Amino acid sequence: MHSKVYYPISSYINNDQRSIGINDTQDLHFGKIVERIVRRDHMGISEIARKLNVSRRTLYNWFNTKRLSFDIICQIGIVIEHDFSKEFPNEFALRFNSPNAEKDIEAHETKDAPLDAIYYWMDKYIKLLEKFNEALRNENTLKPE
Repeated sequence: MHSKVYYPISSYINNDQRSIGINDTQDLHFGKIVERIVRRDHMGISEIARKLNVSRRTLYNWFNTKRLSFDIICQIGIVIEHDFSKEFPNEFALRFNSPNAEKDIEAHETKDAPLDAIYYWMDKYIKLLEKFNEALRNENTLKPE
């Protein structure tokens, strides 16, 4: 069986070969960190996507998103049974301990608004296509031959 390996956030190295500290989380690529953990997990990408009710393509798009939303990170964590508060301590503290947490989160999310909007509509489109394909499959099974 595979065992989970804990890699603290301080073990990540940025481009100039210095360790990334807790205060440097603004520069972290959330999607890439989540991807590393997902790929180290025993569960496959297809199974994770199925449990999240999204396509594999959507999951890969999330991995390429620099500021992945807190809700998506939590959903993935629940599916793979991983506590992402170790990798994103500031984000969890911000979300749960701050009285102005919603304003702070909105401020972070507006920085990458154009990219987030693209992924938002891409995800919506993919989900719509998946529903359409499912409807076609259901229609084909109901038709008498």
